[in-house]
Amino acid sequence: MAQIKVLYHHNSYISGLKFAFMIQRFAKAFHLLSVLAFIVIFLYIYAALPEMVKLKIDTEGNPLQLISRNTFFYIGIGLFILLNVILIIPAKLIESGASFNMKRLFPKGDVLREYILGWIYSFVTVVNFSIVVVSVFVHQLNGVADETGEPFEFGLYLLPVLFVVWIIMLFIILSRKLQEVRS
Repeated sequence: MAQIKVLYHHNSYISGLKFAFMIQRFAKAFHLLSVLAFIVIFLYIYAALPEMVKLKIDTEGNPLQLISRNTFFYIGIGLFILLNVILIIPAKLIESGASFNMKRLFPKGDVLREYILGWIYSFVTVVNFSIVVVSVFVHQLNGVADETGEPFEFGLYLLPVLFVVWIIMLFIILSRKLQEVRS
């Protein structure tokens, strides 16, 4: 009977590991898709913007803050590259086992290692999505808002909710890792 219980525990661990690995792979795929989507959408927005980009408007639609289209482009691309590099470095360190402590804390074959890698890649996807939403909002301020009256702001309200959900998920994963380390 004890042998059957051990076998059942082993099989459930392997299925949990497969599920966690699948989540990590999906997160990596969505990260790649978010990078490609950012490039396509951002280049489209850049091409459609006027020479002077409105960042802030008053109630009548008059510009309160302007920057050049090229400055907007370089700030957007620079921010995108900087955030992606900074946020992906921890995942690459965990995957490569860059130090002894990383290997010990996140050993290969550990379910929580795959969950944390999935979380990192999905969080970078949320950050990329946020940059796209802000870029689309700026695009709307400079084009669609002139035709319809006001830009669509739903995406801006959705961003904090996404960040809160992802931070809560991080705390859940870290609490599980802390319980595992303690036992």
